[in-house]
Amino acid sequence: MISPDSITTTTCPFCGVGCTLQLHIRDQFIYKVTSPFDSIVNHGNLCVKGRFGYDYVFNRERITTPMIRKTPQKPGSRVPAPTLEDWTSITWEEALELVADRLARIYQRDGSGAMAVYCCAKATNEDNYLMQKMYRTLFRSNNIDHCTRLCHAGSVVALQMAVGSSAMSNTASEVIHNDVFIVTGSNVTENHPIIALQMKAAIEKHGAKLIVVDPRRIELVNYATLWLPEKPGTDVAVFSAMAHVILQEKLYNQEFIDTRTENFASFAESMEKFTPEFAEIISGVDRELIIQAARMYATAKNAAIYWALGIPESVHGTDNALSLINLALLTGQIGRLGTGLNPLRGQNNVQGASDAGAMPWHYPGYQRVDQEEIARKYETCWNIEPGGLNREPGLTTTEIMSAVGEGGVRSLYIMGENPMMSEPNLNHTRHQMEQLEFIVAQDLFITESAAYADVFLPAVSFAEKDGTFTNTDRRVQRVRRAIDPIGQARPDWQIICDLALRIEKKLGITQSSGWNFQDPSEVLAEMGSLVPEYRGVKYDRIEKVGLQTPVPDESHPGTPYLFRDQFPRGRGKFHPLTYIPSAELPDEEYPMILTTGRVLEHWHGGSMTRRSWLSDLFPEARMELHPTDATRFGIHHDDPVRVTSRRGTIVLRASITEKTTPGVVFIPFHFAVAAANILTIDALDPLAKIPEYKVCAVNITKVTEDELPDPGSHQPRGRY
Repeated sequence: MISPDSITTTTCPFCGVGCTLQLHIRDQFIYKVTSPFDSIVNHGNLCVKGRFGYDYVFNRERITTPMIRKTPQKPGSRVPAPTLEDWTSITWEEALELVADRLARIYQRDGSGAMAVYCCAKATNEDNYLMQKMYRTLFRSNNIDHCTRLCHAGSVVALQMAVGSSAMSNTASEVIHNDVFIVTGSNVTENHPIIALQMKAAIEKHGAKLIVVDPRRIELVNYATLWLPEKPGTDVAVFSAMAHVILQEKLYNQEFIDTRTENFASFAESMEKFTPEFAEIISGVDRELIIQAARMYATAKNAAIYWALGIPESVHGTDNALSLINLALLTGQIGRLGTGLNPLRGQNNVQGASDAGAMPWHYPGYQRVDQEEIARKYETCWNIEPGGLNREPGLTTTEIMSAVGEGGVRSLYIMGENPMMSEPNLNHTRHQMEQLEFIVAQDLFITESAAYADVFLPAVSFAEKDGTFTNTDRRVQRVRRAIDPIGQARPDWQIICDLALRIEKKLGITQSSGWNFQDPSEVLAEMGSLVPEYRGVKYDRIEKVGLQTPVPDESHPGTPYLFRDQFPRGRGKFHPLTYIPSAELPDEEYPMILTTGRVLEHWHGGSMTRRSWLSDLFPEARMELHPTDATRFGIHHDDPVRVTSRRGTIVLRASITEKTTPGVVFIPFHFAVAAANILTIDALDPLAKIPEYKVCAVNITKVTEDELPDPGSHQPRGRY
């Protein structure tokens, strides 16, 4: 048996569950991953990604030296450079001086509107806090965003509007205290497998009843008391019809409504049109199922709602989330153990990156950039002259890309994100990337986006750094360095601090905003001084078990569930709703609905899992098609098919399965070959500015094997 040199306890770098990992190290190599049975989050359980998906750290495609393009790029003629032959290695001194000089010159010439940065939900709280601080203090720009805009932005905006908060109200493990729980827009067993285990235990061991509302026949349907197979894009109709039933049958909680909410009368009036009959016509869900679901949820002692990207990733994503919030306020199923509104976060630190201010409208702690007293507080802490910080909300990720060009965004700094996989309508994104004047990529690999960069700054993986992640439960947990940085790769926070000092010098700034941090714990302490919810989170307090925010002081034990006595905005606010169809619906030319999502073996843009042995388990993109539609189109299992939308076309193999429903095809978005987001529409939710990933119209045709693109050889793996 191998005897380990060391075992390092850290936090999983994949989904938002935040499982505890033990990295077994020998000779600077991770040879095994386990988890302690006393882990408060996952109790020793790990999914396939957490237990086996770590070998990307040692992938031979890791970039471990700073690099610049061999051929200088010009706006309008920028081309990708996907292989090392297109790049030249340089020193860190040369790379940082070049980046500082180019960014400073663009800012001095074109102002703050020319500057934009994508922060990263894979990076730590400390990394994201420093990156947003650098762009706000040095470039006076709020054009700062990250992948939350492409996943839960609709949930965040809706929760802020209705209750004044933007995170899960309860802890995922509280599902064992549910009598009834709703899962909607979330394939939990594939996207949050450890939470799915807890949900199954709640049903099998504790007698909870599950209602699944989803267009796909996800695995949890096998455990559900009710399945409401709605058409994609009809969430408002279904959940508002449930509210209609609760109102008509007087199943609502009048005491809670009177003491804890406002705007009830306007909301109730708007629900009158949402009869179960109306919802059945719109959604395809049997009216009796809607009635049963409403009664079951409203009469439960403790009921909760869990949702993921099927709710917010829509042109009416904010309304979708509001329809869920309305149900909780109507029944009083919030503010207690085993209840609540629980958006399951997709990436390991998307909650923390949002908390840390990696968004265009908010400083850290969701404090508005356009509120004078808030801006003054940050100016004082960051040593900025009064009135120096920009009071104008910035651009979101999709708006940044659309604003590229003369008089708009000229430079883009990409820390760990991959817009060339994650943005909708990728042909448009590609065109906009080509127009940029200067691009910096700070990452592990030459991703589909980093291939467009002028300068590549090699960052370390989760196993080579210290910091914190905040999971979907609002739990701030330690990330610990287990191995030395590979090659010349550096932690993101150190890269940012070194770069910021150089930019200050280029800009002639004599009063520094403060970049001489010696340890990431000092960064978190500064963030905590500005964000009340993090004030009591200190490294020495989370050495063994994380703390759930809010943690207002160093004696506070953390907050497992929110809103016991009141909402942050005072009273919870009901919002009247109307049903608005999706931006693009099927027609004769494009008769099918495409919806996108994730699979168990991969994760988001795939930059990590496609460079892991996990790729052997799911090596290529596949389109799921219902048997009824397969007969209609003359397609058999494993046939190559062409899927076409008004924006582009891809070719991939078909899987014939009843996991999807008639009229709907499903394609995962992890794969560069047959990228699903070539097809998706870039229509936006008007409030959250989140794109529509769940509904667009496509056509499918059978093609020959010769037309199937080469997925390429498996990514090289093994020790670096």
